[in-house]
Amino acid sequence: MSAPKGNKFAIGNNGGRPPKYENVEQLEEKINEYFNEGVKVRTVLIGKAPNQTTIKIEVPTITGLTFYLGFESRNSFYAYGKKQEFKYIVKRARLFVECEYEEQLQHGNTTGAIFALKNMGWKDRMEYDVKTQIKGIKIK
Repeated sequence: MSAPKGNKFAIGNNGGRPPKYENVEQLEEKINEYFNEGVKVRTVLIGKAPNQTTIKIEVPTITGLTFYLGFESRNSFYAYGKKQEFKYIVKRARLFVECEYEEQLQHGNTTGAIFALKNMGWKDRMEYDVKTQIKGIKIK
C-alpha cells in the first residue's frame, strides 16, 4: 500500500530502509576492521594425550562478519553482493572466510570446518562422469 497523497514523509522515499553503507570504501573499511580487530579468538586442542597442546586461532565467520557490519541477517549482507558496486568486496570477504575454514582442515579439529565448507558449496564425495561417446564403429 502506498502512502496517501500529500504525505510529506513519502516524498523522495522509494520504500525500504536506507542503505547501511553508501559506498564501497565504507564497507571495505569496516570489513577490514573486522578481519584485523573483530574476529573472535578460540582456543583449540591439538594432538592426543600426553602430547596434547592448545593453540589460539582466529575464527572469522560469515555470521560474525555480518553481525560486526551491523546487518540483521546474512541475507542483508548477501544482498549487498548483488549490487554491482559492492559485488567485488563482498565476494572477497566471503572468500577470505572460506579460506580460513580451508586452512582449519590442516589442523586436528576439522569437523566444524568441514560443516561450514559444505554450507559454502563444497562436497566431500567423488563424482565421476561416465558418459562415453562411440562414433563411427562399423561391424562387418
